[in-house]
Amino acid sequence: MKYYAFFLLLFTLQSCIPGLYKFNETSIDPNISTFYVNRFELRAPNAPPNLANTVQQALNQKIRQESRLDENQVNPDIEFSAVINTYRVSSEAPQAGELTAFNRLTIALQVEYTDNLSQDEKKNWKQNFSRFADFDATQNLLDVQDELIEVINEQLMEDIFNKAFTDW
Repeated sequence: MKYYAFFLLLFTLQSCIPGLYKFNETSIDPNISTFYVNRFELRAPNAPPNLANTVQQALNQKIRQESRLDENQVNPDIEFSAVINTYRVSSEAPQAGELTAFNRLTIALQVEYTDNLSQDEKKNWKQNFSRFADFDATQNLLDVQDELIEVINEQLMEDIFNKAFTDW
C-alpha cells in the first residue's frame, strides 16, 4: 500500500515539476539546432489570398515556441515547405426538405520536411494534412472565416509539429 501511495504521489507531483516527464516531449536530434519554414504555396481555389502566409507564420511560431530550435534562413538544419491544395466549403448533415444543418470548411496541405544534416533519406518526408471546422448553415462564411481558419490552423500545426518532432 505504501508503494501505491508513493507512486500516486509521484505521478501527481510530476505535473508540478517542470521537466520531470511529459507525454508531449519533443524528440529532436541533438545535432539539429536551426530550422526554416519556406514560403508556402497557395493552390487552393477560392482560398483567401493571405492563407498561405497565415499558415506559414503559424508553423514558424509553433516551432519557435515549443522547441529549442532557432530560426535560420541560411543553411538551416531542417526545412519545411508546403502547398495548400484544398480550401473547400461543403454542406453536411442534410435534413428533410434538402436543407443543411451545418457547413464544413476543410483546409488541406502537403508538407515537405527536409533534414539537411542527415544522409539518411528516410528522415525526410512528405505528407498530406487535412482538418476541418463546422459552422451553422445560416452563417455567412465571410463572417466566420477568420475564426474557422484559426481553429483549423491550430489543429494542423499540432499535427505537423507532432509528425516532425515527436515519437508518438
